[in-house]
Amino acid sequence: MKTLLIAAGLALALGAVPAQADVLDSVKKKGVLVVGVKADYKPFGFRDPSGAIVGIEPDLAADVAKRLGVKLELIPVVSSNRIEFLQQGKIDLMIATMSDKPERRKVTLAIDPPYYSDSVNILLSKKAKVAGWDDLKGKVLCGTSGAWYNKEVSAKYGAEVKAFDGSEKPLFALKGGECIGYLYDQTFVQGKLLDTEWNTEFAMPLPGIMEAPWILAVAPGEDAFAKFMTDTTLDWMKTGFILAEEKKWGITPTDYAKRMHDKHKGS
Repeated sequence: MKTLLIAAGLALALGAVPAQADVLDSVKKKGVLVVGVKADYKPFGFRDPSGAIVGIEPDLAADVAKRLGVKLELIPVVSSNRIEFLQQGKIDLMIATMSDKPERRKVTLAIDPPYYSDSVNILLSKKAKVAGWDDLKGKVLCGTSGAWYNKEVSAKYGAEVKAFDGSEKPLFALKGGECIGYLYDQTFVQGKLLDTEWNTEFAMPLPGIMEAPWILAVAPGEDAFAKFMTDTTLDWMKTGFILAEEKKWGITPTDYAKRMHDKHKGS
């Protein structure tokens, strides 16, 4: 018994979090699927005037709940807490713009194939004298805490990245003149530029870089749920559901979404 207690203590100290026993079965029994999504990332997940979370990823979550025949509960997450919420069992499934990185696969059960892919870009002030990425040397960018590319852009192009939680704080800092641009996912920048609030003073003049796939995730050990989500993702690609969602929410269809539809539509 003493040995078991020591082993359990070591596991907790190392950050290992035991997964719930068969989350998929539990979801069906309780009749509710709890999904972690962004609520500050238009058009992938944001709040409408009524306060409801809407967007591409809430639509994907709703489709998963429909396939399972259960109700849907959406929990807002940000980059810095989404994995923690999954590990702690606060959410059953994560659909939250998470780029596919080895360190993230170590602590979640990633769903293959990745459901999406996006590049990195900057929402730049039109007053900024930036014609290319190399022009960022010595300039200050706002960023989001937990974004994997903050350090890479800083190291490669010499920019200083001031990171904030979520996306609202860096946007507020950008408007306040604390930085010349907001370094974030290209689709997010495209989404902001749909609004006159942003497209009058800001633009996206640079080409996207560092394309990275996005992954859905369930808790480690939830193999049955992972298999279900793999089949669901493949069906989205086959039917062109994600392409339709991009068009619905004003995003130019990505090369990845088009490639995966072309690959799977005849399967």
